Amino acid sequence: MTLPAAPRRLTIATRESALAMWQAEHIRARLAALYPECDVGLVGITTQGDRIIDQPLADIGGKGLFIKELEVAMTDGRADLAVHSLKDVPMEMPAGFTLAAIGAREDPRDAFVSNRYLDLAGLPGGARVGTSSLRREAQLRERDPLLQVLPLRGNVNTRLRKLDEGQYEAIILAAAGLKRLGFGQRIASLLDPEESLPAVGQGALALECRADRADVIAALSPLADRDTMLATTAERAFSRALAGSCHTPLAAHAVFRHDELWLRGLLASRDGAEVMRGEKAAAVADADAADALGLALADDFLGRGAGRLCGA
Repeated sequence: MTLPAAPRRLTIATRESALAMWQAEHIRARLAALYPECDVGLVGITTQGDRIIDQPLADIGGKGLFIKELEVAMTDGRADLAVHSLKDVPMEMPAGFTLAAIGAREDPRDAFVSNRYLDLAGLPGGARVGTSSLRREAQLRERDPLLQVLPLRGNVNTRLRKLDEGQYEAIILAAAGLKRLGFGQRIASLLDPEESLPAVGQGALALECRADRADVIAALSPLADRDTMLATTAERAFSRALAGSCHTPLAAHAVFRHDELWLRGLLASRDGAEVMRGEKAAAVADADAADALGLALADDFLGRGAGRLCGA
């Protein structure tokens, strides 16, 4: 494969949490291997989402708080690209920016982490379970209304420390983040998507840059993974059509199965009293077809009255 020409220097904007830095270093290493003559650097930025850790994301503006300052750095020329967990990227990209590449997906499942119990089924009534996600909260409450589902913010290390201090009997985290940081041994069990349907884009890394930087877009193209791009395009189309946000417990997960892309979706009330599920499959060869699959599943949900849950 003939590689595109790369700029002489590429600077990656990243949040300064341990997981964000791991992700940025991972992409830096891959770019350095592809383009040995390119000087690949990092610039660390503390975002608004990192500064406010004592309130639920839904109450302070949503996941977009993790990327706005990184986009400012790209706008003013301090950075050429940014690395994000795709699940943190808003469904509507701001004008002037694009997702140049989506890398191969890590494990998309949720992880059950506990020092005392092996799985959700083993938790006693009234057990305290920590999560920062309305999506996880709704599915936990549907499964066991007696659980105390409590907010859990902070980086991965902080969340594990709060568990170890006894503030919770268990916490639910993304398996991908734990594995990337070397905490795979802390996972007591993995939650099958049937138990906890993952967040849109969970486990995938997104590389964002300015839409007018054709040189950066070309340089990032070898890092793109086609199957992950198609799967997450369908997931994001489903979410976008239902106005998915941090205020709406929504999940979607797509995988290739028997030459078709199989997309499952979920929409719920926060208390888990009402949960709507659905699925569709189609032969998908490009992003337009993946987008159409996501929209078709969203239309099915809307036809069944999803508007009352999502405000659509």
